Amino acid sequence: MARTLFFFSLLMLSLSAMQSTHAVEYAVNDNTGNSGGGVRFRNDIGVDYSLQTLGSATDFIWRIFQQNNPAERKDVQKVTLFIENRDGVAFSVNNEIHVNANYLGNYTGDVKKEFTGVIYHEMTHIWQWNGNGQTPGGLIEGIADFVRLKANYIPSHWVQPGQGNRWDQGYDVTARFLDYCNSLRNGFVAELNKKMRTGYSADYFVDLLGKTVDQLWSDYKAKYGN
Repeated sequence: MARTLFFFSLLMLSLSAMQSTHAVEYAVNDNTGNSGGGVRFRNDIGVDYSLQTLGSATDFIWRIFQQNNPAERKDVQKVTLFIENRDGVAFSVNNEIHVNANYLGNYTGDVKKEFTGVIYHEMTHIWQWNGNGQTPGGLIEGIADFVRLKANYIPSHWVQPGQGNRWDQGYDVTARFLDYCNSLRNGFVAELNKKMRTGYSADYFVDLLGKTVDQLWSDYKAKYGN
């Protein structure tokens, strides 16, 4: 009995070690000083909520991408969020997310919801595959906004379904199109992302949906009367 308990303890210890190996560490650096955006970040959002959102965004993205085990994901050990006084909204690079506090300070709506949506978008860039740099930038941004759409953190200024000029226009236009494609085959975006682990081809749309991406775009526009 003692020997059985010993081996059971070893098994549980091994499982625990595996879980800790694949855990992601999150950090937040507030470099805003006494700027108006920095004050608003600390008052309306805060470090604790930011850390919570980084974790919940990662879990949500793994579910959207159907990445149920570490072998299917990027090997990212740590993600750091920087709150800074700069231009623009946000960007991601080298497993870092940089958010502009000036944007937060000047935002007129629900700044906490907007911040959350921005984090979900940028965290998608941390985890998504990009076809070894071959995937069109519009599709990369569209997938990030698709995740934001499915998480229900979209702002009021987004285009409506059916609007836009090109399927790879990016951001909200492409996100709406991808949502349409996903309605044709549940899990389409997850499967597309998996295919882009090693490269990219427009034929992926044919492989998954039986039509070229241009045909799908035409069908999408027709559905909404555009």
